[in-house]
Amino acid sequence: MEELMELRSLVQRGDVQSALMLIDELEEMSKDDKINKIYSYAVVLLLHLIKQVAEQRSTSSWEVSIRNSIFSIQRTNKRRKSGGNYLSDRELREILEESYDLALDNARLEAFGGAYDAIALGKMVSQPEIIEQAIQMLRNS
Repeated sequence: MEELMELRSLVQRGDVQSALMLIDELEEMSKDDKINKIYSYAVVLLLHLIKQVAEQRSTSSWEVSIRNSIFSIQRTNKRRKSGGNYLSDRELREILEESYDLALDNARLEAFGGAYDAIALGKMVSQPEIIEQAIQMLRNS
C-alpha cells in the first residue's frame, strides 16, 4: 500500500521516470509472489505424483490434491486482464525442477509409511518422467 501512495505522489509531481521505476519494482514483486505460490503448489503436485509412481497406486485424496494443485498453478499463472500467463512453459518447467527435491523429501515421509529415505525413494522414480507428467497435466487441464 505504501508503494501505491508513493506512486501517486510521483505521478502528481510529474516525476515520470521515478514512477516508471517504481512500477517496474511493483511488477517484479508481483511476479515473485506468483512464483512463490506456484512453487508451493508444485511441491504438492510432485509429492503426490512421486507417491503414485513409487507405490504404483493412488488414493482419492491424492487425486484431489493433484487436481487442486494443477488448478491452483494454472489460476495463479493466468493474467486476468491482459490474458496470457505470467510464466512461460520453460519457466514453469524450471519451477517444477527446482521444487522436485523438496517434493521428494516430503514424499519420503509419506510413501511406504516413511520406510525409505529420499535417496532410496528417488531411485524408485524417474525425475524427468515425473516432471514431464506434471507438465502434461498442466497443459491438458
